[in-house]
Amino acid sequence: MKTNILYIFFAIVSFITVSCSLVEPVDENLLGEERLNFDPAFAEGVLLNAYEDLVNQLSFNDAATDDAVNNFLSSYRRMAIGEWNAQNAFTSRWWQYEHVLYANKFISLIDEVVWKRDEETNELFKQRLYGEAVALRALRHFWILQEHGGKGQSGQLLGIPYITEFLEFDADFNTSRLGFEETVSRIAADFDEALEYLPLDYDGDLSKKPARYNAVNDEKYQFVFGADQDNRISGRTVKAFKTKLYLLAASPAFMDGQGNYYEEAANILAELLNDIGGIGGLDPEGHYNFYQFAIGTRNFPEVLWRGNASTFQTWVESQQFPPSLNGEGRLNPSQNLVEAFPMLDGQPFSISHPDYNPNNPFENRDPRLSRYILYNGNDLNGRVVNTGNDGGIDGIDQVAQRSTRSGHYLKKLLDQNVIISADGTITGSEKISVYVRYTDLFLMMAEVTNELGGPDQAIEGLSARNIIAAIRQRAGIGLNNSDAYLSSVTSQEAMRELIRNERRLELCFEGHRLYDLRRWGIFDQTVDVDGLQFNGSTYSKFSVEPRLYGSNANYGPIPQNEVVRFGAIEQNQGW
Repeated sequence: MKTNILYIFFAIVSFITVSCSLVEPVDENLLGEERLNFDPAFAEGVLLNAYEDLVNQLSFNDAATDDAVNNFLSSYRRMAIGEWNAQNAFTSRWWQYEHVLYANKFISLIDEVVWKRDEETNELFKQRLYGEAVALRALRHFWILQEHGGKGQSGQLLGIPYITEFLEFDADFNTSRLGFEETVSRIAADFDEALEYLPLDYDGDLSKKPARYNAVNDEKYQFVFGADQDNRISGRTVKAFKTKLYLLAASPAFMDGQGNYYEEAANILAELLNDIGGIGGLDPEGHYNFYQFAIGTRNFPEVLWRGNASTFQTWVESQQFPPSLNGEGRLNPSQNLVEAFPMLDGQPFSISHPDYNPNNPFENRDPRLSRYILYNGNDLNGRVVNTGNDGGIDGIDQVAQRSTRSGHYLKKLLDQNVIISADGTITGSEKISVYVRYTDLFLMMAEVTNELGGPDQAIEGLSARNIIAAIRQRAGIGLNNSDAYLSSVTSQEAMRELIRNERRLELCFEGHRLYDLRRWGIFDQTVDVDGLQFNGSTYSKFSVEPRLYGSNANYGPIPQNEVVRFGAIEQNQGW
């Protein structure tokens, strides 16, 4: 870790020097780091670095799971076929410590900066920015824990090193991992402290003021905590990630229901979800239109926290469109995932179902299937794609590293209006990076209430059954608003499987399944990936790629160079 943190220290100094040289005469560069103490915009740049590279829905790590394969030799493909080890820690998040140090550096200088000339306004800015930095520090540690928490060589359930100060280059970096529960407690404590400083939302609503600001001038409060700060981390966001922390802790691979983590998560989730209207607040278009919107649109009721809208993310279409539309077709959904989508009446997919059509196995299916996966005969904005043997370059393995390997292409997350010309020019598209959305929280609530008491255990009006019913009805499942299959689910175990499948479908290709499988303790049981081939008259299933995960797969490795360099850092079992 020392080499990485030394690099980070010099990167911060370089950021200071380079930024200075862009806006000041050369001789002013001699100010160096001292400028942080009197230039508020310059100092806030350190905090903004703590906001960089937040985990979003565009990781496309599905190729490491049973949901997809890559058509090129990506790190996730290598991971899935047996090359995942501590030397090749493909999903490592150890680099997130860089952003922890940015947050800590900012906290160390915040009191030295004059943010505003008015004393009361200056104090409000300091407190808000402090809350942001503490929240980001907790969030980064959560993401590191999600990847690297696990059983150490001793068999003890371990967390990660928790860093709460900016470490200078000569500091002792040989820091041991905390116990898992202690790490959870430290992250939760930082989240709780941040909640003392951050508003629920950046809308200037005086009714949402944290108690510490009750005596503050209303106009000054609204100036500091108003809508101009939207997209910064808020109290609502902090609460959402705190529930994710508790759900991780309660899950089978970690505490397995011990402690009160399910209860804590349920109480916070009930507060967040009922604040938007409970079941009635489920966005009718949230399963689809949270990422597909007209340029200039800024209202995203499904999205709790997001980045700024950007016109520079058409790389998604370039990478994922099929080759006939001048894309690279990189992520190929699996037939395993296709078969996870139920029949239209809600019954699980089965070739013995009376509505199954062997000549078109995509008929009479969950409508999300046609919206999320570009299968043979499906289209992108009227442009039909043929992946059969007579499909030309869109057919299976027709063009190396461009054609599908599974018989399917990605459709979800793509702007279907984009046109890629043969010369590589591409039409404009606007996208947002999504950090957390409400459907995820509803599904989490279904999971925790079911684990607490089964399908009909309700907390403040929210139960697994009524949440899953609303999500499936929104998707278009069921005939005449009847979902006989859901009605037949009466046991906790059967509801657990249904909830897990709904998470798989609703959140597919958003980076969730890899970590869901691991926290459920079943990633090592991942099955091989199948595809579906059409020969012009019939469909046949075939094997595409193995999944070679050992019993150690539920806990990611700590990069081996860190373990070798620092003897206090204990590696997870099996790595």
